[in-house]
Amino acid sequence: MKRYITTIKYLQNILLGIGVLTLMSMPLLVVFIPDFSRTYSTQLYEIAHATVFFVMLIRPLADIMTGVTFVRPLVILRKGFGVVSASIVVSFALAKLIMDPLGYMTGFFTREYWSLTDYALYAHLADVTAILLLVTSNNFSKRILGPLWKWIQRLSYVYFYASAFYVFATFGTISVFVYMFIITVVTLTAFLVNTINRLSIKRTL
Repeated sequence: MKRYITTIKYLQNILLGIGVLTLMSMPLLVVFIPDFSRTYSTQLYEIAHATVFFVMLIRPLADIMTGVTFVRPLVILRKGFGVVSASIVVSFALAKLIMDPLGYMTGFFTREYWSLTDYALYAHLADVTAILLLVTSNNFSKRILGPLWKWIQRLSYVYFYASAFYVFATFGTISVFVYMFIITVVTLTAFLVNTINRLSIKRTL
């Protein structure tokens, strides 16, 4: 088990490194090589959704599968996979900011930016929550924000469902619908299991 946890921590560092490299390189690739975005944007968004699917899955799964020892340590990887996912989405947002900083910033204060037309609301909710989650995914933010940090991290649900619904509604990508279904079922199951366990503990006191 010790070697297993060491391997997980090593993988965590690799994932964090991938996230940093993505933020350093991808916005420039999108801006200066237009074919990059046209060619790889679909695959990159699929990676973003697959990695955030793991983030959303592993915590409730660990609560359900309490007797399976190898599952709980995987919770460590939530940060790494979350950073990879958010870094992809944020990189596209940074590219827009580089290309048209004034237009991108003023867009936040227009009705059209938050409109339901073409599901823009869901896309922009995903952008904003991805930025918040990425910026606060560090120990410094955790210390500074205190109890507020947990509430910000719960925006991962908004990020997950908003981005998944946008991609499914706009492009008809079935995989993200499957992700939404699985996460909803597993999360509700974990909630019921935790509630039953808490009630059982109270009865024994």
